[in-house]
Amino acid sequence: MNSTLVTIICLVILLLSPPIFSQRYLGYRPTDSGGLLMPEQAAYDVTFYELSLEVKPETRSIAGSLTVHAKVVHPLEWFVLDLDRRLGVTSVQLLNFENEPVFADFEHRNNKLWIHLNVSRQPGEAVAVRVHYHGQPKVAPAPPWVGGFTWAKTAGGQPWIATSVQLDGGDLWWPCKDHPSDEPDSMAINITIAKPLILASNGVLREVIDNNDGTSTFHWFVTNPINNYDVALNIAPYRIIEGTFNSVGGKEIPVAFWALPEHFEKAKQVFPQLSEHLAFYEKYLGPYPFRNEKYGVTETPHLGMEHQTVIAYGRYRNNEFGYDELHHHELGHEWWGNLVTAFDWRDFWLHEGFCAYMQALYVEELHGGDAYHRFFETRRPLVRNITTLAPREPTSAMERYFVAPEFIESDGDIYTKGALVLHALRYLIGKEDFLKSLRRFAYPSPELEKVTDGRQCRFATTDDFLKLVEDISGKDLDWFFDVYVRQPVLPRLVTGRQGDSLQLEWEVPGDLRFPMPVEVNIENRIEKIEMPDGKATVKLDKNAEWEVDPEDWIFRHGNWKAK
Repeated sequence: MNSTLVTIICLVILLLSPPIFSQRYLGYRPTDSGGLLMPEQAAYDVTFYELSLEVKPETRSIAGSLTVHAKVVHPLEWFVLDLDRRLGVTSVQLLNFENEPVFADFEHRNNKLWIHLNVSRQPGEAVAVRVHYHGQPKVAPAPPWVGGFTWAKTAGGQPWIATSVQLDGGDLWWPCKDHPSDEPDSMAINITIAKPLILASNGVLREVIDNNDGTSTFHWFVTNPINNYDVALNIAPYRIIEGTFNSVGGKEIPVAFWALPEHFEKAKQVFPQLSEHLAFYEKYLGPYPFRNEKYGVTETPHLGMEHQTVIAYGRYRNNEFGYDELHHHELGHEWWGNLVTAFDWRDFWLHEGFCAYMQALYVEELHGGDAYHRFFETRRPLVRNITTLAPREPTSAMERYFVAPEFIESDGDIYTKGALVLHALRYLIGKEDFLKSLRRFAYPSPELEKVTDGRQCRFATTDDFLKLVEDISGKDLDWFFDVYVRQPVLPRLVTGRQGDSLQLEWEVPGDLRFPMPVEVNIENRIEKIEMPDGKATVKLDKNAEWEVDPEDWIFRHGNWKAK
């Protein structure tokens, strides 16, 4: 079968079953999350959350408390948390060193919970606050992209409940500091539900208590930093498939799949891919980051999400390259998103673009270089190329993920364009330095690959990645990031033949510098032409046939066209 026919077949399959990172018209606008951090929230650092709730599917309601421990970094009189207006606050208490509660004055307005600390707290002091609240949380209108609670039913009519709040923030259902720049060092998640339902959540299940009233309380504990949108409840009459994975870190990791009873056989067929995908990521990025907890997958009534150690999964399907694309992508976020976390939503491509690229790398691992290039050939039309991949100013999740001004249609560029930028970077610096850069961005040192107590997790920015790649490659790459990442317009390669010479010149918006070398196929012989000033002349024999960038390594006008 020739390559053109294979590509056509792949494109047909792609249209029938679009990738998880294609753009979607959702018709709903998410609640804003992230953005510029207000001074009152920048004044403290969260160290611990304890979330204790009862979930009642019959009334679609929740009730309980959230306790937060924090360290003051700037003088503070009002302690501000985020909490959706749909939820009512019964009382707020301040806890002293003996955990004795004292009621505090509070105001709940504009999705913010303002708590008066009675006296000004100074840098270095500890603050502990407990919020008692209840209500009917927002029902997710288009999960997981526009989120909240999903109250579904199994085929047998039993409750099937899931949370998904990546773009809206955890404050849709629990009080928290809704900003990606602050994560607790650890978290307790205590959830009471009706028997015989099962709760799958983050971290390690420490115990299940029978309350002798028809309910059970599941006590999960997270021992690593976790972002607020990753905190997840998954409730159903699950059947559990259990196994282990031998990590390159030298530890046997518990692996579990929480599946609906009616899909148990399907789940058993998917289960081997969990270990296959783990082995791939460990090969290129280093050990699974949360080896001291588990790796879990839970079936959800929405497509999926990278909830730390318990990713949401809702599609039993392999893609045109013969693997489960959804699982592979969400697992990748355990490294790109949960181990390495964007400090601000403006750098969201570090999560999505990197995971999208890892899928191309997996296709190369499975099927070789030709398939790797076919992967990008089939994905390239998904790019819109209308927004900056990583702006310099702080943004909200909605601004990064959705198309202005209505913000009701998703924009796949942080996925596919991000992956294509990494594809071009690999071409520029070479595969060896590129793969080394990925691994060192995941784990800056071999010593950190051995750590499992939370110190392995860190925040990162686009500039951090730029500096790392420059250090490893020995190249100045500011120009590459200025063109591809800091503004939206693609470079254009202008070509023209005059007699026995081929003229090459880059056209770049704003006269930005772009010395990208170009491969030219001349009579089936590929030459790499350096273009230090953005232009070059190539000598050709009379009547010689030529083609620029024959393998489409460089993301540019001419090899990209949006659908």
